[in-house]
Amino acid sequence: MIKFSDLKLVAVLGGVSLFCMQHTLQKYRVDYGEAVEQYKKPSQYWPKPSVDEGVNWKEFEAIEWDSNYYDTQEIPEVMLGKKLFFDPKLSSSSQVSCSSCHNPELGWGDGQEVALGTDHLQGKRNTPSLFNIAYRLSYFWDGRAKTLEEQLVGPISAHNEMNMKPEKLAGKLSKLKEYRQLFKEVYQSDKITFDQIARALATFQRTIRSQPSKLDKFMKGDYKAMSDKEIYGMHLFRTKARCMNCHYGKYLTDESFHNIGLTYYKREYEDLGLYHITKNSDDTGKFKTPSLRDLDYTAPWMHNGLMDDMHGIVSLYNSGMQMINPTPEEKKADPNFPVTDHLIQPLHLNEQEMDAIVSFLKSMSGSYYKMPRPEIPRK
Repeated sequence: MIKFSDLKLVAVLGGVSLFCMQHTLQKYRVDYGEAVEQYKKPSQYWPKPSVDEGVNWKEFEAIEWDSNYYDTQEIPEVMLGKKLFFDPKLSSSSQVSCSSCHNPELGWGDGQEVALGTDHLQGKRNTPSLFNIAYRLSYFWDGRAKTLEEQLVGPISAHNEMNMKPEKLAGKLSKLKEYRQLFKEVYQSDKITFDQIARALATFQRTIRSQPSKLDKFMKGDYKAMSDKEIYGMHLFRTKARCMNCHYGKYLTDESFHNIGLTYYKREYEDLGLYHITKNSDDTGKFKTPSLRDLDYTAPWMHNGLMDDMHGIVSLYNSGMQMINPTPEEKKADPNFPVTDHLIQPLHLNEQEMDAIVSFLKSMSGSYYKMPRPEIPRK
């Protein structure tokens, strides 16, 4: 028989357990209150971000719905560019198209660490997304192309991508009556040239834009579009986490180049980045700052595609990324020894703060493309 005293003891112990549980939950509960309320007003009234002297930062800016998107897709030059983009005949093997590495359903990337091209040859760098490509100031992770038309030559001609000689591509497409007709309609010329091919491809790609995310809706006055946790993450992003030193403005990039400490110098994944283009030792290990829009659709990340977890990336930045900086003696002996950018510093974020930042990063994803493939000319 259970005695009343036993039930009383169970009740007391249960109360103690409940108190301990509540105390534990309270200990890890984050109070977003004051920081969050500061942001529920126009951005000109937000707290100033934590940026270093000399950084020409710009406040976040909302993007608009592309209300002309469907009309734009009907423009003849755009339609021609789209056919070319999805046509594997642009490769020497007729098996690899631009869309093989830039799949609209994979955030206009390929979902792989590095690109996979002709004969299943792998590249060395992660495929960048094409979101908002019209607004980039340079192209490739090392910025070696200054226009989108110039950039197109790279993947088309690279032996481990499409492996097609540009001077031969026009002749290959000229054998197809439908392409001859399409090019004549667009460019009023019977002769197909590589410059025309590049123009059409670039024109189509400039229509690939992000659509508004929760962040954009929030900035336009819908203060319920983001959760308190996401807003707090934005506050940390702008202040304690120092992210605004490199990621700001409408597209969350400074369009510049930085060594964030991931050059793998003299190791398996070594890549010296911008140095390969400029041959300037100060550029060793620098890579272009990517946009942070639509991150949820563009994994894996970094120039080598080795990171597929946002929490892991935030943890890396939290550490300060100062793993392999040279001593003065080492730098003197080897001028190309990479030095991590001074903007990268230990952040001292706790787990709850890092989790809030990840939530904010996810709130910048507003686009998901399920683009129907166009009919490709066959004859």
